[in-house]
Amino acid sequence: MKILVVDDEVIQLEMLKDAITEVVPECELTGFANPLEALDWAKENAPEIAFLDIQMPVMDGILLAKNLKIYNPKINLIFVTGYYAEYVFEAMPLHFSGYLQKPANAQKVRQELDNLRFPLIKQKSGKRIKVKCFGDFEVYADDRPLHFSRTKSKEVFAYLVDRKGSKVSGNKICAAIFEDAGNESRNKSSLRNCIADIKEALHAVDADDVLIKGWDSYAIDDSLIECDYYDWLKNEAYAVHSFNGEYMSQYTWAEEKLATILKEK
Repeated sequence: MKILVVDDEVIQLEMLKDAITEVVPECELTGFANPLEALDWAKENAPEIAFLDIQMPVMDGILLAKNLKIYNPKINLIFVTGYYAEYVFEAMPLHFSGYLQKPANAQKVRQELDNLRFPLIKQKSGKRIKVKCFGDFEVYADDRPLHFSRTKSKEVFAYLVDRKGSKVSGNKICAAIFEDAGNESRNKSSLRNCIADIKEALHAVDADDVLIKGWDSYAIDDSLIECDYYDWLKNEAYAVHSFNGEYMSQYTWAEEKLATILKEK
């Protein structure tokens, strides 16, 4: 996520940059006190969000915003000013995303980033296995659904994704997923069949390393998959916006994690 900040008052500029960094520390943040320099930079770097002071010499924030939209019509414009009412009619035709009153703070910045006019697009990670946890659980390999021969195999994989790289014993998986609580041997046999199915599915797409098998323990290598839930934990904007109040909704054991997510949100 590339964010541009422009304010000719250096102290205000640094305060706003600090507030943005507190909210989205992983963003690529660039600030300018000179709007002309900011425009030159934006031509080559295509920021997705711009926080613009309105009252500036040489080029005010309204004119700068008009020029920025030439190069990126869907840039999210957030005006920063203590005199918003004086400029609202000039700003409205720009279809801006929002505004901040000075002095800016992290709480105000978060509110604006949570309500962007143009949702941010997830940047390509280069990872071949992609997992969607928000809503129904789905797994993709090279953007195509990963094929499991058994329905429970997909659920076992979901359970390992939920554990985010932690090793999980076979007994714990069986207790969560298989309904025949009184037949341990049958459950263990079902789990072995599911693990074999997962291995086969991953092998078919040259992704064998995703599954980690130990002595009666299983895990996934979370560094090898792209996952909206993992990105939500990192506070990535696209993931925050994609959460719709549901998490692996087809699995009852996921309700506990959903409650945690809702509480943190």
